[in-house]
Amino acid sequence: MITGSIVALVTPMHPDGAIDWPALARLIEYHIESGTAGLGVVGTTGESPTLTVPEHCEVIRFAVEQAGGRIPVIAGTGGNSTHEAIELTVAAAEAGADYSLSVTPYYNKPTQQGLFEHFQSVARAVNLPILLYNVPGRTGCDLLNETVVRLSQIENIVGIKDATGDVNRGADLISAVPDGFAVFSGDDATALELMRRGGKGNVSVTANIAAADMAAMCNLALAEEWEAAAEIDARLSDLNGLLFSESNPIPVKWAMTQRGMIEAGIRLPLTPLSEGCRAPLHQAMEAYFA
Repeated sequence: MITGSIVALVTPMHPDGAIDWPALARLIEYHIESGTAGLGVVGTTGESPTLTVPEHCEVIRFAVEQAGGRIPVIAGTGGNSTHEAIELTVAAAEAGADYSLSVTPYYNKPTQQGLFEHFQSVARAVNLPILLYNVPGRTGCDLLNETVVRLSQIENIVGIKDATGDVNRGADLISAVPDGFAVFSGDDATALELMRRGGKGNVSVTANIAAADMAAMCNLALAEEWEAAAEIDARLSDLNGLLFSESNPIPVKWAMTQRGMIEAGIRLPLTPLSEGCRAPLHQAMEAYFA
């Protein structure tokens, strides 16, 4: 089972919004060189809501090919239609992805039984390890711990990205699921605390610009070297907060542009980082990279 720092990778774009494939290749190499444990592609940070289905599938295929087995690829394949989620997950399996990351259906607000049947249907349709993804602040849909425990009994549902930011709730879930079912943080600011409670790593936005430190922090935490892990976490603290000053991935794409990692492309309805948010993030980056 994958553990450690999994980057929630941006999808780099040219200013006109077209996907920048050479930049994506460079980012993948950056993460391999920096010790990132896994590439999370076409998730929320990868702007999956604004990619077409063919683009979505092509990013997965490209990432698998570029990674070349050197680093696992976790493909975002969620949807608020069960049929669409199955279609994307099948495509990810066919492309050679190592895992799928399947977000709770957004907007239509299913019941807990509906969520169970949704994920059960996806799992039955494809022979691919599935990570659940719960981010109620974005989806308007909360996958409760009791439902996760039920889903953890399904053989190829192997873990969850918990982006609630509620460490106590995450700890309760860790104590309730079977051994081998992995709980990952999906919240950079509280990731270390969840790993103290038994979390297996962090699906990280901050890793887009601080890959080596995030990888080191997670590896130290997994080795229970808490003091050293906390020192790195403290260095990352300002970035962890300011990279969410506006809706993700607006701030992290702006930060990566400032670092010369990508061009300034982002798709509507997302817009470039507001002027008022730029100075604090710029200052935090100057302090971090000094």
